[in-house]
Parts: sequence; structure tokens; C-alpha cells
Amino acid sequence: MTETDTAQSSQPLTARIDDVAPDFTARTTQGEVSLSDYRGRWLLFFSHPADFTPVCTSEFVALQKAKPQFDELNCDLLGLSIDSLYAHIAWVKDIEARFGTKITFPIIEDISMAVSRVYGMIHEGSATTAAVRSVFFIDPEGYVRALIHYPMNVGRSVEELLRVLNALQTSDACHLATPEGWKPGDEAVLPPPLDQAEADKRSAMNGGAWYLTHAEASQ
Repeated sequence: MTETDTAQSSQPLTARIDDVAPDFTARTTQGEVSLSDYRGRWLLFFSHPADFTPVCTSEFVALQKAKPQFDELNCDLLGLSIDSLYAHIAWVKDIEARFGTKITFPIIEDISMAVSRVYGMIHEGSATTAAVRSVFFIDPEGYVRALIHYPMNVGRSVEELLRVLNALQTSDACHLATPEGWKPGDEAVLPPPLDQAEADKRSAMNGGAWYLTHAEASQ
């Protein structure tokens, strides 16, 4: 997808769960990237409102510190804001100088807002063009598997982002679902039964309800 394609679209596009994530090519702090470059790995694609802001800075420091954990889960990090490439570079250099943290994942320059609008990172009726705190979990096949939107004044929890990524990967590997608050090492649950016979079978399992049956989750 190019900026021209986005401008000529008669309907605003929004990346949704289970859709193929719209491809794009953009300049970043680490050179030009395309979304398709990340096929074969998971991707945490996220936007932030602006460089040199307090909440965004705290998030970037936390994400960088957690990067080894994302690496272990075969997941890359890719940031975006509507600030210029030069603002991004100045900001990450300042983070390194002031906080001793070198940001090693790329940050997209999206001055035209082409990518932000396609992904629904900027609300059409908003009085500001700043991107909200959006997070897209994109699987190795290029599908959006989960998304979370935060307001500009609320910072994200990196621990929760890792939890969601772990849950998605565990669900895929085990063909199970993950219950409320699930974390690695916890029991998962079986998907809903598809017929009466399966419901009857589950009634006798684990002493639980036929519609809530726990199962061991191991990747």
C-alpha cells in the first residue's frame, strides 16, 4: 500500500482482528521497512502520540528493556508516530543520553498519516492529529490477531502486552483458549463444545461445568 492508494480510497480502512494487516513501506529510524518484511515472525506494531512526551518515553524505555522477552517469543517491535524521522532520531538519542537506554527497534515516520489512518490510529473526528496508543499483534502469516487502543493519557503495560502475546501463541500451539488473567504456566480451557455429545462428555471431566473445562497448556 502506498500513500496514494490510501488517499484515493473512498472508504476509510481499519485493520481488524483476523484481517490481513495492510502492507506498507515507510521510512524509519533504522532505514526503510515494509510490513511484509516481518512475515515469518510475530510483530508488535504500536503507535504513540508524540516524541519527547512523558508517557511515551516511559513506554519506550520499558519496551526496550523487555525486548529480550519479545525476542524469545519470536516477536519484533515496530513503533510509529506522525513525527518526522529527525524528531524520532533526536528523541531516541536523548533517551539514550538521559536514561541510559538505547532504543534498538525501528520507529516509523508517518507525517502524511497514511499508515495511521489505514490502521485506525487516528480518529476521524478528533481535534488533534496525534495517534492514539494503538497496539496490533500481527502473526507470522500477516494476520491481525489482537488489538488494543489506549487514550493518550494512559500508558500501556508491557507486562500485559507480553501476556497477550504468550496467550495467542499458547492458544495456537495447544488449540485451547485462555481464561481471564491467564499467564504462562496456568491451565487453559477447552473451546466451547460443538454438540450435545461433546457437552455430555465434558460434564464428567475435571469435575467442572460442561461449558468451562480446564486443560493443561503446554507448547
